[in-house]
Amino acid sequence: MSTFSHRDDRLGAFTLRPLDADADAPLLHRWVTHPKAAFWLMGDADVAGVAEAYRLIAAHPHHAAYLGSWRGRPAFLAERYDPARVELVGLYDPEPGDVGMHFLCAPTDTPAHGFTHAVLTTIMAWLFADPATRRVVVEPDVRNTAVHALNAAVGFTVVGEIRKPEKDALLSVCTRERFRKAIEGDQRA
Repeated sequence: MSTFSHRDDRLGAFTLRPLDADADAPLLHRWVTHPKAAFWLMGDADVAGVAEAYRLIAAHPHHAAYLGSWRGRPAFLAERYDPARVELVGLYDPEPGDVGMHFLCAPTDTPAHGFTHAVLTTIMAWLFADPATRRVVVEPDVRNTAVHALNAAVGFTVVGEIRKPEKDALLSVCTRERFRKAIEGDQRA
């Protein structure tokens, strides 16, 4: 059962559904422990540890995780959180309507051109489908230059660097209007 569906003009259908921490843990374990997921900070986790981490997220009133699919197959992970209560407490000035987000694409041996951009666009469209969402807030590792470029491509602006217990992060925000303008101006070849 899908919570949200989005269609990319080139890559087709993307969907999101609530994550099932126990049933999805073996799949997520392969994703979060892959070397390409180093910034996810779960490289040493076992399947039980992954399940426990996502059970804690599911039980949290201000944090939720979703499994994303492409063409009917699991392909990415998305988290939505209240940054004034989770992740960024005391590290930035929250505004009404702020929603925090994390995402992770599944590792693959056969990458599709534009896939990660389509995933991020899907997640942003999902978050902004909620009329209460005014800004999306992210805090990727400062060294994760690939995600910084993707964030900029969908309308994020950098607020500045912040220090979190687990990393130095690049705090960035995206308003509904900046997202709309970035997507309407998307001229990818």
